[in-house]
Amino acid sequence: MMKKAAVKKSMVYTVDLTKIDGDGAFPCPKCGTMISPDDESEEVYQIVETKVKDDELVELILTCNKCGSAIKLVGFLSQSEN
Repeated sequence: MMKKAAVKKSMVYTVDLTKIDGDGAFPCPKCGTMISPDDESEEVYQIVETKVKDDELVELILTCNKCGSAIKLVGFLSQSEN
């Protein structure tokens, strides 16, 4: 029984930002709460971890405050692509 709970808790959703249209907002994959990059209040989500490679952001892990899901954001544009 403990093993099943541990597996469920470690579920991480991955969102590819290159597949999102508009301003970068997207719904939480589990509960549907809108997560916007413009929201800096930490009422909707909290940033848990950032991964940087060669001074560029490559991955961001955040937690949805409504359902507690971990969401990994990938697909950040590099400075040379902007």
